[in-house]
Amino acid sequence: MLSRRIKALSPSMTIAISSLAKELKAQGKDILSFSAGEPDFDTPQPIKDAAIEAIEEGFTKYTAVAGIPEVLDAIAGKLHRDNNLKYDRSQILVSNGAKQSLFNLTQTLLDEGDEVIIPSPYWVTYPELVKYAGAKPVIIETSDRGGFKIDAMQLKAAITPKTKMLILTTPSNPTGSIYSRAELEALANVLKGTNIIVVSDEMYEKLVFGKNEFVSVASISEDMYQRTITVNGLSKSVAMTGWRFGYLASASKELISKMVSLQSQSTSNINSITQKAAIVALEGKVDDEIEIMREAFEARAQEATRLFNEIDGISVLKPDGAFYLFVNIKDITNDSMSFCKELLAKYGVAVVPGIGFGSEGYFRFSFATDMVSIREGIRRIGKFVQEYQQ
Repeated sequence: MLSRRIKALSPSMTIAISSLAKELKAQGKDILSFSAGEPDFDTPQPIKDAAIEAIEEGFTKYTAVAGIPEVLDAIAGKLHRDNNLKYDRSQILVSNGAKQSLFNLTQTLLDEGDEVIIPSPYWVTYPELVKYAGAKPVIIETSDRGGFKIDAMQLKAAITPKTKMLILTTPSNPTGSIYSRAELEALANVLKGTNIIVVSDEMYEKLVFGKNEFVSVASISEDMYQRTITVNGLSKSVAMTGWRFGYLASASKELISKMVSLQSQSTSNINSITQKAAIVALEGKVDDEIEIMREAFEARAQEATRLFNEIDGISVLKPDGAFYLFVNIKDITNDSMSFCKELLAKYGVAVVPGIGFGSEGYFRFSFATDMVSIREGIRRIGKFVQEYQQ
């Protein structure tokens, strides 16, 4: 009865682990969850105020599928101001989170037999969306030795006549790594003369630590601007996960038009109230609140990295951004699923197995929670590792 496409689709491992942790906690068990990719901060008050105002003014009807003019203008302004990228309304589409943006993209651009290059570790959704569109994920493996980033030689070696797309994430989920301008320029040089589309997921761009600089992929050159589709949203950096606001921008007006058609036949416009609220964030009116969150994440990253690296048998790179650590447990086990299941069962700590991100021998630890919980969680993990090695 079910289609081949849906039978081949795997559920999100991050959501599955997070749901299990919530279920166990509801049963009264002492659970510390570091599995969800969701900030523990509340949405800034000016955004909530704008939503309340929209409700009180009766802004509760259908809108244009791509988004109201004001929010499209706000996105265009943000991309110009923050990323030195110029787009007009017809080059932007607002969707129900970046996940729908990516779904629209893969369904609109990919055909049977196309190949999509995806560096691993990757966000769990990328290969599933590619496969659902009938295309083939081509995985380039990376490791902590190379900062979890692909280089020009790896990219060149992976390209075939069937390559249609490259998906890049900077800062990365699950590793927190960031591509420098020089690294992006090297990848751009490989792509010159090809028809390969680049999808740049920049969801964590505001959460950058230390002296690291965020560089938007499409800003590297005119060639990259023409081939790159920039995907972003407000879930992570502005603590608006439940509001479901994502967007993408492309130089191709035809592509945007076709994705608008697809979205019009699926979900139509996103929540009208969310659009009004998003304008506040996009115009930079809560940048101070974003900086407070960023500083807190950076402090947590430093502490969590230090504590993990004090545990014999495991290691972790300090992230450049986002709010994740990708912890190396290869000296202990190459079965991250069993490790994480046993950790949850015995010590009540929920983390996500690295295999779900395409990299065995690791687990993802989200530090989007308070420092007390982080310290206690890592203490429990340390005890578990001692026991696991005996």
